Amino acid sequence: MTDMERRGRATEAFFGRRKGKALREQQAETLNSLLPAFLVDLSAAPPEPLTSLFPDPVKTLRLEIGFGGGEHLIHRALEGPATGFIGVEPFVNSMQKLLSRIGETGARNIRVYNDDATQLLDWLPDASLDQIDLLYPDPWPKRKHWKRRFVSKTNLDRFHRVLRPGGLFCFASDIDTYVNWTLLKCRDHGGFDWIADNAADWLTPYEGWPSTRYEAKARREGRSSAYLTFRKI
Repeated sequence: MTDMERRGRATEAFFGRRKGKALREQQAETLNSLLPAFLVDLSAAPPEPLTSLFPDPVKTLRLEIGFGGGEHLIHRALEGPATGFIGVEPFVNSMQKLLSRIGETGARNIRVYNDDATQLLDWLPDASLDQIDLLYPDPWPKRKHWKRRFVSKTNLDRFHRVLRPGGLFCFASDIDTYVNWTLLKCRDHGGFDWIADNAADWLTPYEGWPSTRYEAKARREGRSSAYLTFRKI
């Protein structure tokens, strides 16, 4: 990494928590035993083809940034065994939950990264992904913190580089200001086409959508969600 790259990285510090409630002994054992087998190693060059990250053949590749409790990721992986999934989550407790579900279900088409998603994005080869999911990301609701939001010109450049032609960027949120922010950022970027003809297209959950705990909390608090889909152009 060059000095310029280091300075740029310093402006993109990960702002979320990395640890919550202390893991119980069995949970810590699950994390320590399974993480090495599923962790993407950024110290090595990306394999060629990238699909060889997975032990079984996969046809498409999909990235989920900030998978939280892993409900959506494990659901998609089990319903789509022909897709290889890479999940990014720096929060230790969330990583433990996902790895526990992988152990229970035997899912083999998942790989994970437990640090800043921008590091993984910069490691990925050009035009290597079919889809990127950013679902209920931290909205940083205070205006002075909006610069911390993951959707930015710099990260959209990263998305555009790693997505294949026609690849999809899917964004879900219950925070109106972040929904509008994302629409404007993608419009101004110029490399993404918002796929929507009418309100139903962004108010209807994605096909096969498994409601997450974040969505359930939003509904309890009286907030509706938006589901935006952008195609790389």
